[in-house]
Amino acid sequence: MTLWFVFALMTAAAIFAVLWPLGRGTRPSSDGREATVYKDQLAEIDRDVASGLIGAPEAEAARVEISRRLLAAADSERAPAIRPNLKWRRVAAVAALVGLPILAVATYLPLGSPRLGDFPLAMRTRAPDRNQSLDNLVAQVEQHLEKNPTDGRGWNVLAPVLARLGRYDDAVRAFRNSITYNGESAERRSDLGEAIAAAAGGVVTAQAKAEFERAIALNADDVKANYFLGLAAEQDGRTADAGSIWRAMLTKAPADAPWRPLLQEALARIGGAPAPALSDDTMAAARNMSEGDRGAMIRGMVDRLATRLKQNGDDVEGWLRLVRAYMVMGDREKAQNALTDARQAVANDAERLRQLNEGLKNLGLDG
Repeated sequence: MTLWFVFALMTAAAIFAVLWPLGRGTRPSSDGREATVYKDQLAEIDRDVASGLIGAPEAEAARVEISRRLLAAADSERAPAIRPNLKWRRVAAVAALVGLPILAVATYLPLGSPRLGDFPLAMRTRAPDRNQSLDNLVAQVEQHLEKNPTDGRGWNVLAPVLARLGRYDDAVRAFRNSITYNGESAERRSDLGEAIAAAAGGVVTAQAKAEFERAIALNADDVKANYFLGLAAEQDGRTADAGSIWRAMLTKAPADAPWRPLLQEALARIGGAPAPALSDDTMAAARNMSEGDRGAMIRGMVDRLATRLKQNGDDVEGWLRLVRAYMVMGDREKAQNALTDARQAVANDAERLRQLNEGLKNLGLDG
């Protein structure tokens, strides 16, 4: 508001500076008084010559100068007096004082940006560029948070981006700061637990499990927390508990819930039944992948499975899937090493050892 007042004051000052000369009165007419004065001066010169006060040459020069002035005065008296019309001066003043600002505002409102906030030059250099890479943008946010570590909104935005970039340890720290400065919620607790599990190679550690349990305490229906608690039960060898958790989720889930296929596949996995066929859309997406992307996706899944089995070696079906994956990938040496590790893991459990040997026979390997 102060800025607009300053602009209005400057406009008024400029208009008054232009109108001031037009508003000044004209010089009043002499009404013949000036010519009378000059005539008296001529008569006085004659008296001075007669008295001997001045010489004839000086008197003649004075008469010439006064006569010139007398003629000029007579001409000005005969010229018509030009008097400015007061009415039109007032019209011009009103038009300048009111019309010009109205015209300026009417032009600025559609063409300018009256609602644009202040944006100093120093801030423009830090404005996001659409051509910048995601890594550069993340680096800028991290620099901002180093200077403003209590900016909860910044941590809330940064944490999931770090997780998508695979920087799980940094994501864990960011999620913790988000909870510290934004407050606790089921979503933030489950996101933190997921990041901890991802940092551990897909294993739901005790620390991750504790975060999921805190999320459940805040919201018993939190989907992510319930799923990962079921996954923790599966990794601990408590497949019955895992199945109970996932079946309860499916019972409550809407028919169009996007995570239903994930639960159905998980239930099929712990039940020993083959996983349901992928949808046509998923198959089409896989076919559209480049060979390198498809191979990287498969290797990542296999590596996570191998890591999980090192933490929990009681999952016979998991060992069989790992051996089968290595064989499909053509890496027979890793398949043989996985077979050896599997037998060592279940060596003290006769039933699991028997299940493992039977499964290996079906894969074409000796039991």
